[in-house]
Amino acid sequence: MENAVRDWRGRSYLPGPVPADRKRMFWLAWAAMAAISPLQYGYAALLAQKGTGLTLLAVWIACQAAGALPALHLVRRGRLSVRASLALGAALSGLGLVTAALTSGAVLAAAGQAPLATAGQAALASGGPVSLVALIGYGLLGGLGAGLVYGVCGEVVSSWFPERPAARVGLITGAFGYGAVPLLVWAGIAPDATPAAFLTAAAVAVAVIGTAARHLRLPPVLWWPDDVDPRTYALDAARLRVTPEAAKQFLLTQALRTRTLPALALILTCAGAVSVFDVIVVAGTGTWGAVALMVALNGASRAVAMRCSELFGRRRVLAAVLGALAAGQVLLAAGGAHMGGFPGPADVSAPLLWLGALAAGLGGGAFYPLLASLVREFFGTERAGEIHAVIYSAKALAGAGAVALAVTALTAPGAALLAAAAVAALPALAASRLRLPGLPATIPL
Repeated sequence: MENAVRDWRGRSYLPGPVPADRKRMFWLAWAAMAAISPLQYGYAALLAQKGTGLTLLAVWIACQAAGALPALHLVRRGRLSVRASLALGAALSGLGLVTAALTSGAVLAAAGQAPLATAGQAALASGGPVSLVALIGYGLLGGLGAGLVYGVCGEVVSSWFPERPAARVGLITGAFGYGAVPLLVWAGIAPDATPAAFLTAAAVAVAVIGTAARHLRLPPVLWWPDDVDPRTYALDAARLRVTPEAAKQFLLTQALRTRTLPALALILTCAGAVSVFDVIVVAGTGTWGAVALMVALNGASRAVAMRCSELFGRRRVLAAVLGALAAGQVLLAAGGAHMGGFPGPADVSAPLLWLGALAAGLGGGAFYPLLASLVREFFGTERAGEIHAVIYSAKALAGAGAVALAVTALTAPGAALLAAAAVAALPALAASRLRLPGLPATIPL
């Protein structure tokens, strides 16, 4: 390729001018990720306290996780444009939120917390059609739409910021965490307005993601900003000591044959299950301030963790994050003695509840960008998007795990939280032992 340069590892770069709208593309991707957050964290906090809601949440998580991989595959090969995929994601995400609005009215009315506002909600509350409408509208289509947005926005941002992809992707995935906070605050203040909150979120999602669809695009293959020398960057000894690069550029088939890829998928499964479970169990106490705090930290901690990983190494920070997540479960379990069980009223001044929400929030989202950056560190950058999408698809199992923990918590909240602590602690012990694939086993960690 003309004008391409190679670094000392043989990786090719195509330096080119930085487009004037690169920052705008980043912020549009950030806004699109925030717009789909109510589909997961808003629904988990507000509706997934009944058996039907838990099942729908598990289906949504499975579809969201599974939708990212085929979307990336088609976009990377030019068979689906960024504009078309995001436009479809906007429509499906909006539909999912509208369905959540109808479902919210049915669930709250069934719980005796709000009147049925419309005939449509009354029909949903009657049984039979409820499950099918919610399953297709929210679980299947809403999940696939969110998966499209999540996968494509991450790919666009990492491609336009190749010199710091992990930090930038961490920022936009953070928006996916704390984007639901306004909806949670609104619904916490006025529970009767939960359907209106979801309808407003639907309108915002369609407008924001639709705008992103008009402006986001992928850079040329191998593009690199011409204001950063790629060969000097590749030789930065200080960076390589903390975040070493992959031994080679792995293909997806090669990565699947390593022990590292299933280890990363297992970590995501365990941590993802506990993260979603925490939102459900804290919401069940009725302390909406703690819920909002935890969800906000779930998103904000991602950027902080990525910055720390550049100073101390990704594996060490990942172990610390998972340790905080496990500690949060113990604190919530100890605070459960003051909450009267799950679900039920809570003493909003209970310090253990707030400390547990704080620790669980700090650990409940930061592992996502850390795992994505470890994919680049372990397997290289050329196929990082596809390999990470395979690992991210393990989130489907995480959704099932979260539901299993939540169902257990309905009758035995303390036991469920202690089980969640064990689920988070085991991968925390293993995270620091992860090693670069493709190197001889005699090379020290």
